[in-house]
Order: sequence, then structure tokens, then C-alpha cells
Amino acid sequence: MLFKMHRAYQSILPCGNKYLQQKWDKANYEEHKKRIQTAKPVVDTTTPLTYGHLHLKLKKLKLEKERLSVIERDNHLLLEKMSCIMRTKGRIDNKNYYQAKSLNREKREKELLRVSQENQAILDRITKCEPQYQVQRWHEDWQRAEKYMDSIARYPRGWYKLQNRKEQKLNKNASKQEREKRDKHQNDEDVKSKTEEGEKGDVQSREEKDHQERETVLEMV
Repeated sequence: MLFKMHRAYQSILPCGNKYLQQKWDKANYEEHKKRIQTAKPVVDTTTPLTYGHLHLKLKKLKLEKERLSVIERDNHLLLEKMSCIMRTKGRIDNKNYYQAKSLNREKREKELLRVSQENQAILDRITKCEPQYQVQRWHEDWQRAEKYMDSIARYPRGWYKLQNRKEQKLNKNASKQEREKRDKHQNDEDVKSKTEEGEKGDVQSREEKDHQERETVLEMV
């Protein structure tokens, strides 16, 4: 019996009767569970209510219906006008003989005349203005500078161009001579080949004549 004492109810707080304390603790626990099950949340997590005027916008539908009715009325009036024009060929003169007029035409013409006169005056001043730079003096300075350059230069002016021209001329002459030699050699080869062909033709003709003579002799015999 002493070994089974640990299976008995052990109260947290000191008490005089364990059985009564167990009964009271159990009743308190059941009451606590009941309060937890019936507790209401502090924050409302349910879905909000749906209002019909938010989903079905009657004002918008009414405005759309009025707009469509106005469009339908305008279309009907336009159709009636078009049918009347088709029947009666119209009663309005669409020709416009109005000439364009301007209220500030004279002012614009005066302004244009003033601007053109000012431009002409500026052009006259520019054309009559004498130059401040002396071209003749520049030319003389340049000639003097050329003399100085000729006096201190190692080679005369234009020497490099003359050398290039001479080299080009020599190259042209050399290429011309080589071309003439090549043409002459080609002509010699052509003449030689023609003479060889002629000799071969003569030999063949002689052989043919000899063969014909032999055949004639044999026939006579």
C-alpha cells in the first residue's frame, strides 16, 4: 500500500483533504475549459457584410441608359435629315464665296516694310565697310618667309616632288620596255609556231602526194 501512494492525487497547494481538493480542482478545470470554449474573440475576423448598392450601381446604370437614349435620339434625327436630303436634294447652299480678310493686314505690311528697310541698311553698311586687314601686306610677308625658308633649306623647294616624278617616269619607261620585250617575244613565238605548223603541213601534203602516186602506179600495173 505504501508503494502505491504515488498514484494518488497530488495537490499543488497544501490541503487537508486530497479527495476534496481533487474534486474542487477538477470542477475548476472543467469551468476553465467551458469558459475557453465559449470565449469570444477580441478582433472581428468575420467577412464584412455585402451591400447591394456597392455591387449593383443603379446610378451608373441610369446614366448609361440616358447616354444610350441620347445617342439613339441623335442617330434617329441624323437619319431623318439624311433621308430628307436624299428625297429633296437638300435645301442648303453649301458654296462659300467668302473672301478671307484680315483686320491687321496694313500693320503687318508696314512691319514687313520696316524690317526689309533695316535689313537693306545693314547690308549696305556691310558692303561699304572697308577691310581692316591688308592682303597685300600678308602676301609680301609670305614671300619674305619663303625666301628665308629657301635660304635655310638643305634641298631646293619641290625637290622631293621632282624626284618622285623622275622615279615615276623611269618606272613607266622600264615597264614600257618590258612590255615591248614581252610582246616581241610573244610575236616571235607565234611566228615560230606558225612556221612549224606550215612545215608540218607541207610534210603531210608531200606524204599524201607520194601515197597517191604509189596507188596510181599500182593501179597501172
